[in-house]
Amino acid sequence: MAARQLRILYIGNKLAEHGRTPTSIDTLGPLLEKEGHTVYYAGNKLKQSARLQHMLLSIWKYRKEVDLVLIDTYSTTAFYYAWLSAKLCRWLGVKYVPILHGGNLSDRFQRSPGKCRTVFGNSAINIAVSPYLLYYLQQAGYKGTVIENSISLSDYAFRQRTQLQPRLLWVRSFHETYNPQMAAYLVHALKKQYPDIHLTMVGPDVDGSMDKCKQLAIDLGVDQQITFTGKLSKYEWISLAQSKDIFINTTNYDNLPVSVLEAMALGLPVVSTNVGGIPYIITNQQNGLLVRADDVAEIADAVTQLLSNNNMAAAISKHAREYATQYDWNIIKTKWDNLLQSIAKS
Repeated sequence: MAARQLRILYIGNKLAEHGRTPTSIDTLGPLLEKEGHTVYYAGNKLKQSARLQHMLLSIWKYRKEVDLVLIDTYSTTAFYYAWLSAKLCRWLGVKYVPILHGGNLSDRFQRSPGKCRTVFGNSAINIAVSPYLLYYLQQAGYKGTVIENSISLSDYAFRQRTQLQPRLLWVRSFHETYNPQMAAYLVHALKKQYPDIHLTMVGPDVDGSMDKCKQLAIDLGVDQQITFTGKLSKYEWISLAQSKDIFINTTNYDNLPVSVLEAMALGLPVVSTNVGGIPYIITNQQNGLLVRADDVAEIADAVTQLLSNNNMAAAISKHAREYATQYDWNIIKTKWDNLLQSIAKS
């Protein structure tokens, strides 16, 4: 029997058209469309109140047309979008599925147990994009399953890094959560030992963190060693990454960052803070290096290890690519197909 094609309303922060970094709604939605499903979208308004209104009005508009509503669920302000969307879906009798993304949702389960019960206790199923979030979901008493973020592996040309140069890459939105200033401090810490060090920081500014980071670079005397590109398309930064040798991830909270998976697929050795779901992705000294959050001395030491140990760098580069293959869409889509067909039959 042929698989049933579903009609889906996807709720999320669809802000790439406003210069923000693409999120799951920008990537997963089109992939589901390619599988034959009809996908409507809500959440592309830049102003938060207008975005919420768009989400709720879209649920009302499509309440009789869609088979289910997918709701990207984060841990901070955007959590309230998920909560109100879930309440409206339940009131209207529309099936909905939260997709857990927020790296700090573990805290949200403790701070907002009633609202979490509304969101996760009445859903058709709860999807965690990492085992890390599934653990906290289950600890809070809710059932769920893991369907990871995906990448299209063929987009990422692998280059095994062997003899590394101090050419560093950082890819993320500029927001205090992701601690971009740590990257500037890292360059300052290594500049004397590696005078030719250079860091490229890719991503849009969200909360003024880019200007703070630029000023810090000037204050530290490393502004000539750091390039700020602003937002680049995926293909632009992937092309840029071919000339880089180390990827750094400085975040204070995280879940399953696609940029880290992409870096691994490219063969870039990743040095990341050991927070949230990161240790579920990176096994220290095997497919990457882990350091304490906001510990400049430790991240500087990790980068130095890679630059001074060709065998370690080559092994980590190879193992990173091997690990990233399991996130290819051709693998992940089977999980989505099985889940959606199960919901369609229920």
